Amino acid sequence: MTSRIQPIRALGPAARPDLGVGELSQRSREIFRHIVDAYVESGEPVGSRTISRRLGMRLSPATIRNIMADLEAAGLLYAPHPSAGRMPTDAGLSMFVNGLLEVGRLTEDERRTIDGQTAPDGRSLPDLLEQATAMLSGLSHCAGLVVAPKTERPLKHIEFVHLGPGRALAVLVTQDGLVENRILDVPMGLPASSLIEASNYLAAKLVGRSLQEARSEVIAEIESQRAELDRLAQQVVAAGLASWSGDSKGGALIIRGRANLLDDVTELADLERVRMLFQALETKESLARLLEAADRAEGVQIFIGAQNDLFAMTGCSVVIAPYRDSEERIVGAIGVIGPTRINYARIIPMVDYTAQMIGRVIGSAGTRLG
Repeated sequence: MTSRIQPIRALGPAARPDLGVGELSQRSREIFRHIVDAYVESGEPVGSRTISRRLGMRLSPATIRNIMADLEAAGLLYAPHPSAGRMPTDAGLSMFVNGLLEVGRLTEDERRTIDGQTAPDGRSLPDLLEQATAMLSGLSHCAGLVVAPKTERPLKHIEFVHLGPGRALAVLVTQDGLVENRILDVPMGLPASSLIEASNYLAAKLVGRSLQEARSEVIAEIESQRAELDRLAQQVVAAGLASWSGDSKGGALIIRGRANLLDDVTELADLERVRMLFQALETKESLARLLEAADRAEGVQIFIGAQNDLFAMTGCSVVIAPYRDSEERIVGAIGVIGPTRINYARIIPMVDYTAQMIGRVIGSAGTRLG
């Protein structure tokens, strides 16, 4: 299988923006590749003696140190401590993935695992995506994430729940089990009877239909005052419709395997970055930007480190690929998020193949999409 990899756009701030792999000598490329490989394996700074041993002592540690100094001056390596070895910068990893990475092939076991977890078997789409995300997390030892398609399927349940003064929870459940919850601002002093009235009205109009099918009809009834609702209940219905349909890039973000992101945490600074990542993943902005990344992609996209477009300052990398419906429209995206030293050569084809399998299933009759 050939992976469809999109070039990484964002390089680290210390990198020369015009630097390319072709500007490095063959010897520098070889040493840099070994440094990245050793770093991915260990997560530790890499010294000249380590590289000399990996090269079979073909070059002396002194020669390797000189080349490492040149790579550091180019913004591709840095020393975390004065006496330590070197580690690749985010810019260095970006250049490595773009120009030096040799993408591997899935093993037969990996392929069988992905095929098994993405087989239709009469499952609903939410179940399929949940299991595929958990599977990617397990295979990659990262957190798996998936952007589920925007809800356009028949609805099973609609309800408004009182949360407190001026606040209510809008609950929407599709017939295949996908749940969306939104917190709404409602008039202060709203009686419980108005929430019940709004819930019953929308249930009568929407159950068995998609929100897109019935939305204009409901709005027209309210605007013409033909809806048999009191004024406060009308405001609740309008707020619910605006919340559910207001996001042009709506949908649901499913994340599994978050604990894997804590495996490499050794310092408080690392823990703070992971906390920031968890916080970023909870926002609707992150969901919209993941979908924007998928919309731009023909295949796998990779965002590395603090300069990635999705989760700035969290120090993590994202590998993500879109999946399409039977009409070749991008309807979602699936991938992994983990530390910058993830095994890109192994994970890229894994994400790519999973996205392709999900796309095939969505186009088949075996998955209950509503």
